[in-house]
Amino acid sequence: MPDQDKTDPKNELQWYCVHSKPKCEHIVAANLRSFPGVEAYCPRIRFQRSTPRGKVWFTEALFPSYLFARFILNESFRAVKHAHNVIRIVEFGGAASPIPDQVIEDLKREMHGEEVREVSHGVKVGDTVEVAEGPMRGLTGIIESVQNGNQRVYLLLDFLGRQSIVRMPTSNVLSERTPREVMKK
Repeated sequence: MPDQDKTDPKNELQWYCVHSKPKCEHIVAANLRSFPGVEAYCPRIRFQRSTPRGKVWFTEALFPSYLFARFILNESFRAVKHAHNVIRIVEFGGAASPIPDQVIEDLKREMHGEEVREVSHGVKVGDTVEVAEGPMRGLTGIIESVQNGNQRVYLLLDFLGRQSIVRMPTSNVLSERTPREVMKK
């Protein structure tokens, strides 16, 4: 009987998906790391977004309201499940479902080994962009060309009832592609 307990997957160190309260993923991860025998991984992305006050940096969970924890189910299930800001450990068929180590390794590789990956939108010809800084802030246009090694762009804007080509620094525009779309490439 004792040999059978050793082969029970519930006695092995495995990754599980943890559902947290919204915007609390990184807090839960930090909390879980303080538990003995528990490892936590909460991949997040950092990106710029246009706001009424200009470009602002945001950091969000790659999987909103979810993170990953590695622990021995029989030893730490209750502690993880009842940790502050945890809603539940993801289950299928009424049992916690382990995630293969390879999935987490692939995810870490995709994140370049960082828990927070900065995502640069970058622009290319044909992209629809928003002017995020300067006197034309808030206008949208299409990139016509990129010059000086990605330092400047020529932008086709609908302005005052006609189309105009405007030259501006690349740093003044933001692509309308989402950070997650950029990561897929």
